[in-house]
Amino acid sequence: MASVEECRAALAKLVAQFDEIDEQDRAKHVVERTVSCRVPDLDVTFYGRLHYGGLDPFTERPPAGGKPADVKLTIASDDLIALVDGELDLGRALLGGRVKIDASFGDLLRLRRLL
Repeated sequence: MASVEECRAALAKLVAQFDEIDEQDRAKHVVERTVSCRVPDLDVTFYGRLHYGGLDPFTERPPAGGKPADVKLTIASDDLIALVDGELDLGRALLGGRVKIDASFGDLLRLRRLL
């Protein structure tokens, strides 16, 4: 099991990877969304925001207003690190139940194009 600090580092790496996506591709596929990443084996949830300019750094503080995230991921700590490092395929992880994503169908299609 990975640590909370390792998960924070993996999410920071994800933010950096997202920033590398071509600006025109982001403009085509990104709409502003709040994102949560729940890591049940560590009993922690990280929160971020996806927007045209990129992906904001994740924090452990929920956004103000108490509104639930638009896109909710649930993933084990080791799987989060493997996914960000490219060692775990998102499609296979979803089909295998290792990653759960709660989002609208449109958001899922947009995310698929970006990941």
